[in-house]
Amino acid sequence: MPEGDTIARAAAVLHEALAGQIVTRFTTALAHLARIDVDTPLAGQVVQRCAAQGKHLLITFSTGLVLRTHMRMHGSWHLYRPGERWQRPRRAMRVVIETATRVAVGFDVPDAEFLRDADLARARALIRLGPDLLAPDVDIAAIAARLIAEGPRPLGQALLDQRIAAGIGNVYRSELLFLASLHPSTTAGAVAAGTAAAIVVNAVRLLRANTVASIATRNTTGRTAPGEALWVYNRATRPCRRCGTPIQSAADGLESRRVYWCPLCQPPAHS
Repeated sequence: MPEGDTIARAAAVLHEALAGQIVTRFTTALAHLARIDVDTPLAGQVVQRCAAQGKHLLITFSTGLVLRTHMRMHGSWHLYRPGERWQRPRRAMRVVIETATRVAVGFDVPDAEFLRDADLARARALIRLGPDLLAPDVDIAAIAARLIAEGPRPLGQALLDQRIAAGIGNVYRSELLFLASLHPSTTAGAVAAGTAAAIVVNAVRLLRANTVASIATRNTTGRTAPGEALWVYNRATRPCRRCGTPIQSAADGLESRRVYWCPLCQPPAHS
């Protein structure tokens, strides 16, 4: 699933390519978007900005319409020149925004809607979000307190909850737990304030470091050698980079998303 850094990179690239451009054509395979386009045609409108809010990408147009998309597990935005061959099949297309010089294609986007710019603060999909970890004024202490307030909830689940803080996904939750030497089952309320703050600091640091458009592969270790970008994520049975113990993994939460940890560096709290 695209995480906060991925969406921020996509928004920056789309903004550079589309902002200030007149939409020449809007196409969608999503009926509810097509109905709005009939009432308020996007063709002729100017793209004002493209921005990220947590894992949501917001494209604002000159009439005040905002296209909100969420990629879930498999969605992505691609950018092409007019006439350039798409890298994904046309059947995967959900949204196309064309200008004179660029074609932005949203593939396999499962969650998309038009909102009004003036109504963003009250939008159901956005109002539930916690503080954005990529916001310039992010409050580390406040987010750490929100995390601890989850009490008996496993930390591995709390880190994924976008209502606590927006931007962390499955990769980062495993990496952050490893950096904090905490097992995924550790209860959020048992985490000391300083440790919780350190987790948030690392989350902000890593998300910001990986928003650079030129970064092709997410990196949390700081290592540049091929295959050494991540500490534990997707490395089940392979040796821990610190101690050599085989990494373990398990399905976790309602969506059965896999979490990864080192059993020696991250022992269960009760052991």
